[in-house]
Amino acid sequence: MVEIDDDPQLGLDSEEEDDDELSDSELQDAFAKGLLKPGLNIPQYEPKKAINNLEGLKKCLSELKKNLPWAERLDLTNYPAADITGKVEARLEQTEGNEDINAEDDFQREMFFYRQAQATVLEALPKLKKLHILTKRPDDYFAEMAKSDQHMQKIRQKLIIKQTAMEKSERAKKLREQRKYGKKVQVEVIQKRQKQKKAMMTAVKKYQKGMTDKLDFLEGDQDKGKKGSTATKAHVNKKGPNAKRKYKDKRFGFGGKKKGSKWNTKDSHDDVSGFKSKVAHGKGGKKFGKGGKTNKRPGKETRKKMKSRK
Repeated sequence: MVEIDDDPQLGLDSEEEDDDELSDSELQDAFAKGLLKPGLNIPQYEPKKAINNLEGLKKCLSELKKNLPWAERLDLTNYPAADITGKVEARLEQTEGNEDINAEDDFQREMFFYRQAQATVLEALPKLKKLHILTKRPDDYFAEMAKSDQHMQKIRQKLIIKQTAMEKSERAKKLREQRKYGKKVQVEVIQKRQKQKKAMMTAVKKYQKGMTDKLDFLEGDQDKGKKGSTATKAHVNKKGPNAKRKYKDKRFGFGGKKKGSKWNTKDSHDDVSGFKSKVAHGKGGKKFGKGGKTNKRPGKETRKKMKSRK
């Protein structure tokens, strides 16, 4: 370890410390004795004194002020123009130069600025015409550009690049939409074909079962098929069931409860209208032919003779 001696040039001289600063032990002793009170250790700054130096202000004003003609200054101080609309609608009672404006009302404040600018224009235009100063831009007015042609060319190139990029993105977007639309159309066509196939199979099954006697579904005209289907339903309902349906109804019934359908009830037991005593006691007897029951159909030879006669 190298010991560093106190050098006054390095600022390490302990004698240069302020005598007013108290050490920690002295502060502790003062706190124990109750000598420290709140507010004693807070630095107090005196408020700044405002100086109204009129001579200095006038001197600065004389240095800044320039005695230029009005055409070079173009400054006007005036009151706002009369609020004709407000007077007509009885919204505002004003006196010239003395008007109460609510600074919190944005519309009223902006209208005050507008009317003040309007009054300034009405006062300034006659002065400018009197001084023969033009206020309108001529038709052949040429103004020099603030930016150079090279700078504008760079901006133009950037705009062209940006426009081409936007066109490419739009084109790609349209292609994606067209692909989506193409897929959607393809799915719709497939669904339509499946629907047509299903309708044809249903019509074929109806024809096979004898529910319809029309073959419009073979022509491929779906509109006619739809109309024909409704017509055939009405026709079937109007005409009634065919022979096949009647046979099945006769053999198997019309649906519903079949178990116990032939059981006697109180009404059927009391009903004796179909009772025949001769049949019940065997007096009438049953007439049978040689082959058992009588057959109304003629024989084969008889039928051949009947055909030959025709």
